Amino acid sequence: MSSVRGRIEASFNAQALMATLGARLVHVEEGEVHILLPFADSLTQQHGYAHAGAITSVVDSACGYAALTKAPVDHEVVSVEFKVNFLRPALGRQFLAIGKVRTAGRLITVCTGEVHATSEEADSKVVAIMQATMMNVRRDT
Repeated sequence: MSSVRGRIEASFNAQALMATLGARLVHVEEGEVHILLPFADSLTQQHGYAHAGAITSVVDSACGYAALTKAPVDHEVVSVEFKVNFLRPALGRQFLAIGKVRTAGRLITVCTGEVHATSEEADSKVVAIMQATMMNVRRDT
């Protein structure tokens, strides 16, 4: 296991929200992270779609972890700003959040994210896109 993947896995496994949602880390490479969120009735809004909060949480984490792959070893990252556009209702049996680093600086990293919904009947469809800014913060030791 690469040290980058190990670092991301350790942080992801310590994040209680991802466990609560049932999300899983499925792909890590430098500058790109994928998180899979299975559909669950407990994550829906009043119309039966996956709730925007759940979708936003996984794509924010995917972008944050993508940024962490570029951060100095003695730093963590935090979200400073993001914007999400929902392109269609989040319907599917699972949702794949893909976070990618677009540019990484000494303090700020800009990422983009997409959430793809898959179902048995159709090909995957992008249900949300994100533009995110992450900030490196020195880890307390």
